[in-house]
Amino acid sequence: MTIQNGTRSTVFKIVASAVAALSLVAVAAPAGAAGEAKHPRSGGFSFEGPFGTFDQAQLQRGYRVYREVCAACHGMDLMSFRNLGQPGGPFYDSHFKGGPADNPYVRVLAAEVQVPDIDSETGEPIMRPATPADRFPNPYANATAAAGANGGAAPPDLSVMAKARSGGADYIYSLLSGYVPAPEGLQIAAGQHYNPYMAGDLTPFWTGDPDHVPAGGFIAMPSVLSDGQVTYDDGSAQTVDQYAKDVAAFIAWASDPHATERKRTGMGVLAFLFIFAGLTYASYRRIWKGIAH
Repeated sequence: MTIQNGTRSTVFKIVASAVAALSLVAVAAPAGAAGEAKHPRSGGFSFEGPFGTFDQAQLQRGYRVYREVCAACHGMDLMSFRNLGQPGGPFYDSHFKGGPADNPYVRVLAAEVQVPDIDSETGEPIMRPATPADRFPNPYANATAAAGANGGAAPPDLSVMAKARSGGADYIYSLLSGYVPAPEGLQIAAGQHYNPYMAGDLTPFWTGDPDHVPAGGFIAMPSVLSDGQVTYDDGSAQTVDQYAKDVAAFIAWASDPHATERKRTGMGVLAFLFIFAGLTYASYRRIWKGIAH
């Protein structure tokens, strides 16, 4: 009996501790939620879902925004110019059987960019037009130079940014198009900018009502998009919202350039498994028909 009473007492203490812990979490949750970033807005992207595919025209516009705006600070070290012409890419064209390297669009786009090289005769460093085999050039020689040119915060590489951030393309779209004036009462240091979609806790910098801490956080990058900044040839709206959607789609493609092929393969595998399961069941019924088991 003594052992049973001791066991009951131990169980009661464990349950009581668990209830107390859950109560503390419940009480603390609202306070933490006050400074959370806003949930990303949906960009309505065509590639979302198991049957989604990338819009090639949008990828082309997104590449233009990246090249004319983002590439000044952000590199894409994992991307080569030939990737632009691969199946599913922004400038893929099935008429060019020789592959992306033979795609004239890719060759022209690469040649518009200067990349560092070494002169084969003198050994001196030179700059030359890029070829489809070259990787996208990084705007800075190294991370230290990048940080030094941007107030101590090195701009992140965008090669897999859509995979590295929760929300993917929706997050990138919301962040780029979501800059708003900082709420009154928010103390912002030099070189920092307020964005409601940026993760962070603004409580230490908020002088207003502690129960109404603004959503979002600080980001070193200022708003870089403005209406009419990039010229589109296809008649699409030249607005911050459209620019943000297009470059977010391009970054999402760059982060997973084989997504469409993988989805198609997955659908084919599922169809095969469904047919195989049906044939297996039909065979089972035929073989064991009339046999008691």
